[in-house]
Amino acid sequence: MERAMIIGVNIDKSVSAFELAMDEMSSLAEACDMEVVGRIEQHMERANTATYIGSGKVREAREMADALEADVIIFDNGLTPIQLRNLQNELDYPVMDRTTLILEIFSRRAKTREAKLQVETARLQYMLPRLVGLHKALSRQGGTSGAMSSRGAGEKKIELDKRRLEQRLATMRRELAGISDERKTQRKQRASSNLPRVALVGYTNAGKSTIMNLLLSAFVEDEGKQVLEKDMLFATLDTTVRKIAPPNRNAFLLSDTVGFISNLPHNLIKAFRSTLDELREADLLLQVIDYSDENHAEHMKVTSETLKELGAGNIPMLYIFNKADLCGMGRLAAVQGEDRLYMCAKSENSIDALLSLIEQKLSGGYRECELLIPYKRGDIMSYLNENSAVYETDYREDGIYMRARLTVEDAGRYAQYVIA
Repeated sequence: MERAMIIGVNIDKSVSAFELAMDEMSSLAEACDMEVVGRIEQHMERANTATYIGSGKVREAREMADALEADVIIFDNGLTPIQLRNLQNELDYPVMDRTTLILEIFSRRAKTREAKLQVETARLQYMLPRLVGLHKALSRQGGTSGAMSSRGAGEKKIELDKRRLEQRLATMRRELAGISDERKTQRKQRASSNLPRVALVGYTNAGKSTIMNLLLSAFVEDEGKQVLEKDMLFATLDTTVRKIAPPNRNAFLLSDTVGFISNLPHNLIKAFRSTLDELREADLLLQVIDYSDENHAEHMKVTSETLKELGAGNIPMLYIFNKADLCGMGRLAAVQGEDRLYMCAKSENSIDALLSLIEQKLSGGYRECELLIPYKRGDIMSYLNENSAVYETDYREDGIYMRARLTVEDAGRYAQYVIA
C-alpha cells in the first residue's frame, strides 16, 4: 500500500468546510488503496501561480515527506501544467492533484469495456497539456532519413508522446461513439415498453446501490441482478437498469448511476455523458442523500449543479434521506413527506413507503381502467399482470374483465378493450 501525504490550500472556505474537504481528500486517497500518513494545510488569499503553495510550505512538504517516508504527495485541487512541473522538480516526489486521484480511482473501478474507455479518454485529455510536467528528461531524438529528415535535430519526445495520445484518443472516441449508438438503441427498446423510468442519483457513497439492491431482493428472484454494494467512494461506475415489478403496483425501470462529488473533473463528466444520458430520459429522479453526513446539504447542492450541467435539472425529483436511523430517528422504518422520505436502505420495512411515494409522484402518467379482453388475447392479460397494478380479474362469458392502473400509453394502446 502506498503512503500518501495530502496538501491543501484554503482560499475562501470556512475552517469547518475546509476541514471537511480535506477529510474527503483523505477518503479519496483511501479509496485508491493509499494510506494517508500526513497532511499539510495552508490558508492563503490566492494560490501561488508557480507552486500552488508558498515556497516555505514546499520546503516543509519535502522535509515531512522524507520524515514520513511518503511515496506520493497529493494536492487538494487541480494543478496547472506549470505548477505540476515545478512541484515535481522541487519536491522530487511523484505529485498527484485531485483530478488525477479521482481519475485513478475510476480507472481501478472500471469493469466494462465502456467504462474503461470512458476513464481512459478522460485521463488522456487531462494528461495532454500536462506532459511537460510528467517528463523530467525532454531530450531530443536524433534526425532520421525520409520524411522526418526535414525536422532538423528531430522532434522532442513530448511531441511524439502528444501525437501518440491524440491518435489513441481519436481511436477511443470512435469506439465510444459506437457504444453510444448501442445505448441509444437499448434506450429506444426500453422506451417501447412504456414503463416509467426512475433513476437513482446523488453524492457518491450515499446508498444508491443499497436502495437498488433492497428493491431487487424484494421483487427480483435472480440474485445475479444485484449490483455492487460497498461502503466506499465510487463503488459503482456503470449505469445499471433493472425492472422493478411489485405485486399489485405498476412496474417501472430503475437505473443506478455513478455517484457525484464536488469538483468532479469536467473531462470525466464529458466522457461519461453517454452513460449518464440515462438520467436525462428519466421520468423521475430519486436523489439519495446520506442524512447522517453533517455536510449533506452541500452534497445536495453539488448533485443539483451536476444534474443541471448534464441537462437533467428540470426532471421531477424525490429526496430520499438515507441512514435516518443513525440520526436519532429510532427504529422508524420511514418518515414520508410530500417529496421526501427519511428511511434506512437496510430495512425492508422502508419498501412500501418508498414505492408509495414513487407511485404518487408518477401518478400523472397513469389511468385507472376497466377492460374486457378477448380470451384469444391472453398476451394482453399477461402483459398487464406483469407491468400494471391489477386490482381485479374476472373470467366472464364474453372475455376477461380486468380493473387495473395503466400508464397513459398503455391505456391508449388497449383503448379498444376499455369499457370504463
